[in-house]
Amino acid sequence: MKNVMHELTEKYNVAAPRYTSYPTVPFWDQEAFHVDGWLQHLQDTFNRSKDVGISLYIHLPFCESLCTYCGCNTRITKNHAVEMPYIAHLLKEWSMYKALLGNEIRVSEIHFGGGTPTFFEARNLRFLVDELLKDVFVTDQAVFSFEAHPANTSDEHLQTLFDLGFTRLSLGIQDFDPHVQFLINRHQSVADVERVVSAARKIGYRSINFDLIYGLPLQTQEKIAATIGQSLLLNPDRISFYSYAHVPWLKPGQRRFTEFDLPVGQEKLALYTLGKQLIERDGYRDVGMDHFAREEDELFKAAEDGRLHRNFMGYADRYTPLLLGLGVSSISDAWTCFAQNVKTVEEYYRLLDDGQLPIMKGHLLNEEDGCIRQYVLDMMCRSSVRLEPDSLLTAAILERLQPLQEDGLVNVLGMHVQATAVGKSFLRNICMAFDQRLHRAAASKNVFSQAI
Repeated sequence: MKNVMHELTEKYNVAAPRYTSYPTVPFWDQEAFHVDGWLQHLQDTFNRSKDVGISLYIHLPFCESLCTYCGCNTRITKNHAVEMPYIAHLLKEWSMYKALLGNEIRVSEIHFGGGTPTFFEARNLRFLVDELLKDVFVTDQAVFSFEAHPANTSDEHLQTLFDLGFTRLSLGIQDFDPHVQFLINRHQSVADVERVVSAARKIGYRSINFDLIYGLPLQTQEKIAATIGQSLLLNPDRISFYSYAHVPWLKPGQRRFTEFDLPVGQEKLALYTLGKQLIERDGYRDVGMDHFAREEDELFKAAEDGRLHRNFMGYADRYTPLLLGLGVSSISDAWTCFAQNVKTVEEYYRLLDDGQLPIMKGHLLNEEDGCIRQYVLDMMCRSSVRLEPDSLLTAAILERLQPLQEDGLVNVLGMHVQATAVGKSFLRNICMAFDQRLHRAAASKNVFSQAI
């Protein structure tokens, strides 16, 4: 089995999208997109799904230091005077959407991402949430969550956000080894994480996630085992075990180290294989791609019930047709149309101060896009797809799936495609077989990170 995985890894370790959406952002069609069209699709989707409620993603970009592994849109500063001007513009953007959608907005989900949401003072986060929820309804089963840096998350942060309805938090840990932390410029101790977890449990948080990354510079199997062992002692409800995405042509901060510092190929696969074994041995269940959860956690229950969903925020235990992203670089999803905000704080402020939505680009999905989007979603969330019969698209997909079937990654029975146990480690590669826009492109070099 080890030799088979070695061969498969060598063959399928290619540049591949992460498939939090389809089409993926590099293949959005800008010529067919315009803001008025986005607003119409937004309103149509909202009107069709009022009872379900909407998801809100709030991007809070500020960090006090740059984590060199990070691929997110960030602004590095130690000046906390930036907090309230940014919040004021977030609320200005939200008020423009509220004016369009009317008085029947129901919120089903809020997620604070970044950047570092806990860069913001607790009292400022309280003001932001109070204003976001003013004159809107919150659904009975609403879920509020936020990302946190263990080294700067205070008891006040935890209590304030819990009082506002937040019951889930995600702690960015990545690796506990001091040498790895030095290279990625991400410093937090086991004691920092233990303090936050203990306080959150006492307050009443229902779900705590740990973000861990494999493939970082100087990582070894011994270091991965130590980080995961220390993490398991703290008993998080979920663990996200991601592959490091090395894209220095997009994120120059990643040039603090070189490709020679990174585990690659079989070395990197060994890190993942060991980590997955240790996590599952402790009772966590595999959910989708790179995610693990306790059986009592809602993410695992959603996977078991067929409710698991994937969007720009990652995996979710619910499907909301409308995801509205606020803040710099945030992406909104009305299911039939995407829109992304501008990526700099200055441009974001300028457009809002001029009375314009700060949208930079987007994509209007055509009928083929919609079909493939569902295929990708089903494979990423359920490892299973039922193709539409008798179409040129299906014929092309089946042809591209043939070598994956021969390699034991999928089983194809008629129109039914099922990822095998081995294939679940190659979901990104399987989804590439559905990706018509990717295959129409002349080349995808230097667009995506490696699949493994």
